[in-house]
Amino acid sequence: MTRVQIGDRRIGPGEPCFLAAEVGLNHNGSMDLAHRLVDAAADAGADAVKFQNYRTGDFLSDRSLTYEYVSQGNAVVESQYDMFKRCELMPQHLLELREHCDRRNLFFFSTPTGEDGVAELVQAGAPLLKNGSDYLVHLPLIRAMARTGLPTVLSTGMGTLAEIDDAVTAFRGAGGQKLILLHCTSSYPTRPEDVHLPKIQALAAAFDCPVGFSDHTWGTTAAIGAVVLGACFVEKHFTLDKNLSGPDHRFSSDPAEFRALVHEVHIIEQCLKRRSIGPTASESLGRRDFRLSCVASRDLTAGHDVTEADVAFRRPGTGFPPKALKSLLGRRLQRHVPSAKVFELEDFA
Repeated sequence: MTRVQIGDRRIGPGEPCFLAAEVGLNHNGSMDLAHRLVDAAADAGADAVKFQNYRTGDFLSDRSLTYEYVSQGNAVVESQYDMFKRCELMPQHLLELREHCDRRNLFFFSTPTGEDGVAELVQAGAPLLKNGSDYLVHLPLIRAMARTGLPTVLSTGMGTLAEIDDAVTAFRGAGGQKLILLHCTSSYPTRPEDVHLPKIQALAAAFDCPVGFSDHTWGTTAAIGAVVLGACFVEKHFTLDKNLSGPDHRFSSDPAEFRALVHEVHIIEQCLKRRSIGPTASESLGRRDFRLSCVASRDLTAGHDVTEADVAFRRPGTGFPPKALKSLLGRRLQRHVPSAKVFELEDFA
């Protein structure tokens, strides 16, 4: 599988998992909060921070449409148009945030909703692009992303196999080569029974590209499971405080939880390093100290022909292994062998 290069990072099998803190709407329309989120993500160990540079008018015309969510423990029903409009980021904001990410050694990327938004990200110097699950079927936008030559991440939430294939074909057909797919369940928050992590492996097999996981679940368990199943890119909603007002804060990771995710991913990657079967270097002492050898089951005199009753299997594993028993039977001892002594080659005539 071809790996995708993003700056100095390679994304793909065998590479460290790329961990992105998804700010989304969690800046609540405040640039001060957006900058604080960048700093908090860097301090928590994120590799990247993702924003959304949508234009509400690109996807909403009917202002009567509402969205219901839980915020600060209360059910809220709000105009979708108003909710999205207050969190729009302008081109100057994108450049400002990208520069801040650069200073904190973070990759900056964002989700546009139109070709103008793609151009804004190119102008701002974004090193990669993201297409949201709701725009998986917007093939003209996916082709526009491909034409930039930038690495592009496509989320596959709500998608059928045919729709995902259409999107991948559109991207590759427009000249795009650096593609990462994210398995995603577009449910906020996502219940464990709706996560379906094996889709990660199915997507990798079907489309021969790096596959990651866009996580909308509570906690870090699903993300860790995704890494075990081969996810090489994990995107997780990020907030300073789960109790802030807004639609996504309550199921987002706060800095402590995201820091734990980074730590747990690093540990699980250590656990996944080796596929070949055989003892590790750290087991070499165990093979000596814990394995069994053929030992004398009783005091044996010189000139004695060894029988099966004369042999026991005991630690350490420095002598003849138990499978060598048959080769010892009937052999004559040329010296006294005390009980519990490990048989040596020199014991035999």
